[in-house]
Amino acid sequence: MKRSSGARLCSTAAIGALSLALLTGCSSDEGSKDSGDSKGSASSSAASDAKALTAAELEKLLLAQGEVKGYKVASGDDTLPKSKSAVKTDKAACDPLAWATAALAPGDTDAGAGNTVSADKASDAPTSLGDLDEADIEDAFNVDMTFVGLSSYEGDGAEKTMKAVSDGVTACSGGYALKAEGEESKVTKVASEKGTGGGDEAVAFSENVDMDGEGTATFHAEVIRKGNTIATFYTVNFAAFATGKGTPVPAAVVEAQVAKLK
Repeated sequence: MKRSSGARLCSTAAIGALSLALLTGCSSDEGSKDSGDSKGSASSSAASDAKALTAAELEKLLLAQGEVKGYKVASGDDTLPKSKSAVKTDKAACDPLAWATAALAPGDTDAGAGNTVSADKASDAPTSLGDLDEADIEDAFNVDMTFVGLSSYEGDGAEKTMKAVSDGVTACSGGYALKAEGEESKVTKVASEKGTGGGDEAVAFSENVDMDGEGTATFHAEVIRKGNTIATFYTVNFAAFATGKGTPVPAAVVEAQVAKLK
């Protein structure tokens, strides 16, 4: 590839931002360990009697600015897809994975909320476009951003959803195709791995996504259940696309969010 790294970053980031808004973005290449902390639910009977929280109640449980040191919280309204209808796969078993990485409810519920949590790094970047150089451009994209989704379920819906996610990691290990508002991408590999864990059940996985012939990028996701509420986490770093390396879901973000769940 003869393009400069800055040009390649801009191009790849544009591709990633577009797909991310629809969910596919840049998933990636090296899968990892085992399926995380998937515990056999000690609270299954209690969860089966639980009532789903409303979207408004879930919004109040999302992390807020100032609750995680070193991170900024934003609504995610401009980045996240609005509904599951915007995200389609070629395998039904892979739908929960695609939805989870878009901060959408991975299971059958209408109660959901999401936002984004980004590393808050100090910046003395130039204020004028004319002052930007290649290093400035690369640095601007070098931010870890985590898409966080909360969803709530009636009865044992949350437990069934966790099983669907776990089953999807296995069923979709060879990859799947994604289509969002006319844009297509290909997840080439899905693998279970060890995540932060917590809650009553946890599943972590990585995805390798083909970057339109420019190699692959690795993305990491975690899905955690606490009672009848499920939290999903999917972390990206646009600058990392150029190296093919993935960015782990920050443990501080996961732990802070799970601690807020009822």
